[in-house]
Amino acid sequence: MTDVNDSHDEFVEPETLTLPLDGWHRARDGRMVEFAGYWMPVQYNVEGGGIIAEHEWTRQSAGLFDVSHMGQLYLSGEGVEAALKAILPIDLATLKPFGPRYSMLLDEHGGVLDDLMVTRWSSGFYLVVNGATKWDDMAHLRENLPDDVNLMHLEDSALLALQGPKAFAALERVTTGEYPLSALTFMKGGQFKIAGVDAWISRSGYTGEDGFEIAIPAENAAEIADLICAQPEVKPIGLGARDSLRLEAGLPLYGHDLSPDHSPIDAQLLFTVGKRRRTEGGFLGSDRVLRDLAQGTPQKLVGLSLDGRQAAREGAEVYSGDQKVGVLTSGGFSPTLGHPIAMAYVDTALAVPGTALEIDVRGKRLAAVVTAMPFVAHRYHR
Repeated sequence: MTDVNDSHDEFVEPETLTLPLDGWHRARDGRMVEFAGYWMPVQYNVEGGGIIAEHEWTRQSAGLFDVSHMGQLYLSGEGVEAALKAILPIDLATLKPFGPRYSMLLDEHGGVLDDLMVTRWSSGFYLVVNGATKWDDMAHLRENLPDDVNLMHLEDSALLALQGPKAFAALERVTTGEYPLSALTFMKGGQFKIAGVDAWISRSGYTGEDGFEIAIPAENAAEIADLICAQPEVKPIGLGARDSLRLEAGLPLYGHDLSPDHSPIDAQLLFTVGKRRRTEGGFLGSDRVLRDLAQGTPQKLVGLSLDGRQAAREGAEVYSGDQKVGVLTSGGFSPTLGHPIAMAYVDTALAVPGTALEIDVRGKRLAAVVTAMPFVAHRYHR
């Protein structure tokens, strides 16, 4: 655990690091790649495996993802709620204890610096931010928080995500607590124990499936991962399937679908701005957000469904006739739907489901149609 109140030197991003489960992944023949400053498994090289097989296993059963690269932060101290209210666009007054909520870090111009989850704990706020941006996020928070607010980087905590329709059955078997795991519905959390180890568990995730995110001491990560994967419903899953699952679920990825060039409004994430805050403002970047709300934006983030089997990737240009109208931010083949899908910012006038467009892939035009997201229906346990 690192206190980052005293020195901005703490925010310098280190060279490529290893996760607490690095050896665990390699022992299971995980194919390791550099991602967000860490070595992480993109897939597991097992017989009958591969990204599509891991994707389908998660949709049908339960997959365990190591997301310990993400930043776990804890904010506390007198005045912490007022300070956080001046930064985040959500309405903190409506944030109930132990109920995570999706939110944004915005710059002074209303551009998205990161997306995150924030939870009210008994004496402060627990934030989970993206791994690739966590060092910049901590610097941004420290710059905009008063000195009497403490910001802790929970470096000694690992984070696992168990996702899929059988995730509950597998996790319930190994979890104890003051109340049953079934008491958690979507976007609720609580303190539990797994094999006698303290665990913060929230019913949330990044796949569109029912699932859980599990924060545990890093020193216990391997034994907990072993125990969970010993359940017949569970297999370890890599980054490749995580990306295809989140794309099918219509969930944006920071640095691709979200960036400082866009506000929550053109990203079609109005729900991240509290209802009262849409009129009152008072948060960092609110001038632009309220202006975008009032006047509209020239482009919007939309889903696209493509014909055939050839996928279009990030950076491909989108056309309406001979006119360029947007650029892809994410794209890939959907194992569930059996055809390619993508996200793109396109001219607002064309951001209507059913609109026919074309995507240029190395000089070849691929037919696409604007499609409401999610592409695959969410199956959260509400």
